[in-house]
Amino acid sequence: MVAADVARGVTRMLLRHELVAIPEVPLEGGRRADLMALDARGRITIVEIKVSRADLLGDGKWREYLDHCDRFFWAVPAGFDPSPIETEAFMPERTGLIVADRYDAAVLREARTDPLASHVRKRCTLAFARRAARRLIAVHDPEAIPIL
Repeated sequence: MVAADVARGVTRMLLRHELVAIPEVPLEGGRRADLMALDARGRITIVEIKVSRADLLGDGKWREYLDHCDRFFWAVPAGFDPSPIETEAFMPERTGLIVADRYDAAVLREARTDPLASHVRKRCTLAFARRAARRLIAVHDPEAIPIL
C-alpha cells in the first residue's frame, strides 16, 4: 500500500498546482507510467514511484519514459534514502524528486522541462484524454467498455 499512498499524495499535490493526473498509463513500447499528468498549457509530466532501493536500482526502463513527457519526477515515500537518485545514472540534471505520503507531497528537486515535439505531444495528449474518458465511462457504466 505504500506505492498507492505515494500516488495519492503526489496526485493531490499536482492538483494543487493545476496538473491533473491519472495512474497506470500505458505508453507506446509496452511501458507503463505510474502517474501521468497534464497542466493547463498541455505540458506532460510523468512521475515514477519507487518505494524500495531494490525497486529503484532494478528499474532499467525508466529512460524510455522521457520520450513521452516534458518533465519527469521520481516520487518516494518519507524516509526513503534518495542518494541513488542523485547519481548520474538517474540524471539528476533532468529529473525531479518528490517525497510523499498519503496526504500530500513536496518537490525536493524540480524537474527540468524538455519540450516534446508537437507531433509527440499531440499523440500523447490524445491518448491521455481518451484513456481518462474511458475510465470515467467505466465508473458510470462498468459494462459499457473495458478499461484499456
